Amino acid sequence: MIFNKINKVYLIGVGGIGMSALARYFLSQGKLVEGYDRCSTPLTDTLISEGIKIHFDDDSRQMPLWVKEKMDEVLVIYTPAIPAGNRVLGLVRNLGFKVYKRSEVLGLITKESYTIAIAGTHGKTTTASILAHILTETGYGCNAFLGGIAANYNSNVVFDSDSKTVVVEADEYDRSFLELYPDIAIVTSMDADHLDIYGEKEQLDKSFHLFVSQIKSSGKLIRRIGLNLKGGITYSVSEEANYRATEIRVENGAFLFNLRHPNGILSDVEVGLPGIHNIENAIAAFAVASELGIASDKIILALASFKGVKRRFEYHIKSNELVYIDDYAHHPEELKACIRSVRELYPDRKITGIFQPHLYSRTRDFADAFAESLSELNEVILLEIYPARELPIEGVSSAMLLEKISISKKSLLQKKEVVEDLKDRKLEVLLTLGAGDIDQLIEPIKHQLAESTL
Repeated sequence: MIFNKINKVYLIGVGGIGMSALARYFLSQGKLVEGYDRCSTPLTDTLISEGIKIHFDDDSRQMPLWVKEKMDEVLVIYTPAIPAGNRVLGLVRNLGFKVYKRSEVLGLITKESYTIAIAGTHGKTTTASILAHILTETGYGCNAFLGGIAANYNSNVVFDSDSKTVVVEADEYDRSFLELYPDIAIVTSMDADHLDIYGEKEQLDKSFHLFVSQIKSSGKLIRRIGLNLKGGITYSVSEEANYRATEIRVENGAFLFNLRHPNGILSDVEVGLPGIHNIENAIAAFAVASELGIASDKIILALASFKGVKRRFEYHIKSNELVYIDDYAHHPEELKACIRSVRELYPDRKITGIFQPHLYSRTRDFADAFAESLSELNEVILLEIYPARELPIEGVSSAMLLEKISISKKSLLQKKEVVEDLKDRKLEVLLTLGAGDIDQLIEPIKHQLAESTL
């Protein structure tokens, strides 16, 4: 497909973080962009303010007329997060459109570009955002499609019309990353996930191996040491690798470390993000920038100015009396990393976590691991499972998960009950955790905590 023949783009599921990045990209290219999503969110409000018309009713009368006219100049994109039986998706298919997955469109966009793809079951968004910031801040330049809102740009896209380099997240869900043929690929992690798609961990590993095999012959693999992969350039925070952090310490709320790399040692590298896992993400981004020939001193300055990604260990309240952090963690390993990072920063404080499980299948497949991770909290509040694209699975519920959690201070609440419940709790450190719509609680919680403080 040649995008310059397209002048209108319709996105089904436009409010998703990956889909909204495509919407913004095509809008920047001068296309007329409209879309559908099932509910309004702060992100869809922002898209509307930027000039993208969105409807939230699946009634066909709400769709733009130009979609129904089946014009050759129309590109229709959907996300697999939309249920197969969705009426809007069914209608455009019945009209005869070839409907493209988001990953297919990313593959087409990156086909003629120098592509840096970041893969992994965890760490993709932070690593991609750090790398995009380094390339932008050092003047190397890039266009980037991110899975979160980078605080430096208040956006999930970075545009540079003069650059032919694209930074993109390579999503393993639904084997989407197999649409990409990168020049450089980072693999951050390969933990079991998406077993509703893969069935077993071995099949997930096979997909990662296939993705790595699609790196161009002149390209490079950069991988965290210890993964079930061979070759490439390695990085680590704890083991011997081509790029490795040593002497990690915390000073003034930021991590400092020395970085051993193929050309020497750099002292006092600063990363203002909490958690050892974020040092590792920063090292991966450093490795790519270094392999591209960017001077080390420029990379270090860029790293120090990176402000983070919204919903990735995002502080909303940070005072001597109370800390409130929101995080996207929705896999047991992500929860464990987040909670341990908080424990490291606030070792003597009580940590209360509100967690919304994401997907019935993931809750079923990792129930014991979820319970183990959540039991590292002092108090836990569970919300009902966010189903996303799935129908309920018999016997799988938040109540089932609650029983497995070993700490005594645990409860199950409806989302609408949370803010009122917090009034009666003595909070020291509060976490909201999950990938569903738990983010809709952030502002009400902040308002309630501000009121209680006053």
